[in-house]
Amino acid sequence: MITLDIRKQLSSQVGEMDLVFQTSFPEHSFVTLYGPSGSGKTSILRMIAGLLQPDSGKITINGNTYFDSERKINLSPQNRKLGFVFQDYALFPNMTVEQNLRIALPKNGDDSVITELINVMEIGQLENRKPTTLSGGQQQRVALARSLVSRPTILLLDEPLSALDLKMRKKLQAYLMEIHKIYKLTTILVSHDIAEITATSDIVIKLEEGKIINQGLSRQVLGFNNLSGKFRFTGEIIKKQREEHVFIITVLIGRDMVKIIADEVSGNDLKIGDQVVVASKAFNPIIQKIN
Repeated sequence: MITLDIRKQLSSQVGEMDLVFQTSFPEHSFVTLYGPSGSGKTSILRMIAGLLQPDSGKITINGNTYFDSERKINLSPQNRKLGFVFQDYALFPNMTVEQNLRIALPKNGDDSVITELINVMEIGQLENRKPTTLSGGQQQRVALARSLVSRPTILLLDEPLSALDLKMRKKLQAYLMEIHKIYKLTTILVSHDIAEITATSDIVIKLEEGKIINQGLSRQVLGFNNLSGKFRFTGEIIKKQREEHVFIITVLIGRDMVKIIADEVSGNDLKIGDQVVVASKAFNPIIQKIN
């Protein structure tokens, strides 16, 4: 069980913010922190990792205390059994791919894990190349592999796929799910991508202004738990047009644009830029805003 009870005064885009984060979830879960920019998501990852110290509280991972303000326990990042993948990859540019992996190997560690990860992440052909010669997707696969060299129990991911194109994001989402299962990880992801969240996450924790406002299954938290149908896609509204008593809503789903007819009540509640789910019901496409 992962138990987090942490508080931290932070400076946000709108001024000072009191972050209060209290939650628990089973090990081996895939958890996403979701919410607007400045709500404290990255700060929470940094506190779990030991890169930012909470003002007070407790962090307990599978019975091991990483932080306890009352008992004055604060393990260093090196003593916390976790991996961290940053949005900008954070690879050493002067090292080859193999050297980037090897530098993460603990002292006296078994280097067979490097060969194993190179195979799992399909980066064997890149071993002797340096990061500056790699594509964004290749760099991210190397960063993921490096985060697993120390055999962590927890993998922290700070919007690792946000800079990639749709095709590469889909491919790396599959890699994330594969390594999550192969290495029996507890994975905590920060993401704004609704499709990514619904494809990967067991649990979604929604944050606003440093507070949890909802936690549960992705369908429940994102607001389409009761939406049924043979197909279901998420997308963004890019155009809204009034036609007599209905609205024609144009939704961008991946690289495709889909037009949906919405009744007057539903259409009035939708605006350009909204994230929505499109599904079928009684052979008709329907559209619903994601909370």
